[in-house]
Amino acid sequence: MNTMLLKLYVKFQDLMSREEGQDLVEYALVVALIAFGAITGMGYLAKGLNNAFATISTTLATNL
Repeated sequence: MNTMLLKLYVKFQDLMSREEGQDLVEYALVVALIAFGAITGMGYLAKGLNNAFATISTTLATNL
């Protein structure tokens, strides 16, 4: 029983000292940040395009 607890403790310490999972979390955070920036940028771009087309539409309607 004592050796099984010792092996379990050693295995737990080995799992705690690994750093592979940290890389995955860091990449996920970077992807989330890029996605957030893209969504925000697309919102501003859509608003600007909408204003541009509204201005063109108004100009064409008044000149025709």
